Amino acid sequence: MSWDLLLWLLALCALLALVVQLVRFLRADGDLTLLWAEWQGRRPEWELTDMVVWVTGASSGIGEELAYQLSKLGVSLVLSSRRVHELERVKRRCLENGNLKGKDILILPLDLTNRSSHEMATKAVLQEFGKIDILVNNGGVSQRSLCVDTSLDVYKELIEVNYLGTVSLTKCVLPHMIERKQGKIVTVTSLLGVISAPLSAGYCASKHALQGFFNTLRIELATYPGIIVSNICPGPVQSNIVKNALTEEVTKTTGSDVDQSHKMAASRCVQLMLISMANDLKEVWIADQPFLLMAYLWQYMPTWAWWITNKLGKKRIENFKNGVDADSSYFKIWKTKYH
Repeated sequence: MSWDLLLWLLALCALLALVVQLVRFLRADGDLTLLWAEWQGRRPEWELTDMVVWVTGASSGIGEELAYQLSKLGVSLVLSSRRVHELERVKRRCLENGNLKGKDILILPLDLTNRSSHEMATKAVLQEFGKIDILVNNGGVSQRSLCVDTSLDVYKELIEVNYLGTVSLTKCVLPHMIERKQGKIVTVTSLLGVISAPLSAGYCASKHALQGFFNTLRIELATYPGIIVSNICPGPVQSNIVKNALTEEVTKTTGSDVDQSHKMAASRCVQLMLISMANDLKEVWIADQPFLLMAYLWQYMPTWAWWITNKLGKKRIENFKNGVDADSSYFKIWKTKYH
């Protein structure tokens, strides 16, 4: 075989490999590091068994699904939110479908805005289980309204719940983890903590704030390698987050029960979250296309990202005003072309 032919074959193989990776990326639902960990990394059933996991926002959506999947791994669960009756429902289902007994699940009502109660709540968990291995900061509220129409009280509420409440609870748990020199602080921020989108100015601001805080905390904890700080950045996921989202006034939510079949199932999002937790990944992006692609563009090609976001943003606002899910058209276009 001549050298020219060998070089041509090598070039062809490289081109084919590039095409294969491109096709895989177009169908991906997580960042490349996360998907590699799913394929070759440590399994949640190996790493998370026998841990005490505290989940906020556990009464619905991602937090509820996380409780169900964790209950099958043999952990001890602390379930927190403001709605006690919903937490009791989640607990019953955990006991029915998981591997836990009643004593393994603690229902702990918690209001993230009531920061004076967070120290007492932390002591209650430690009194019940003696340790906190993983804190999952999942509680929060979203927003759907134009900036020019939105009351400042809405932005204050978003910061109080999403940012200050999460920071307060973390600061209460952190001394315990520092004393043990181990633990995981897992914060569910959002892909909108990495990029931005219209109709969610206050929500984006609160999630960007979380990214900044926990990225800094991770650096400050470098002398404690056993304490892992992880940011989970989901894109659109099937939940009640849009239905419960604040609008122009803090007393008014959207209340819209729109079709969510185009969004990622909460079960898949949580599956990838558990992979992240098992492999101690510092930041993960979990989203179907085209939102995953947008995150990469914002990271590596911001000028292009701004141009595309301005174009798509107009359609997002139009969808919202027409009473349909703001992001539905993007999914439909993408799935028509690539699925």
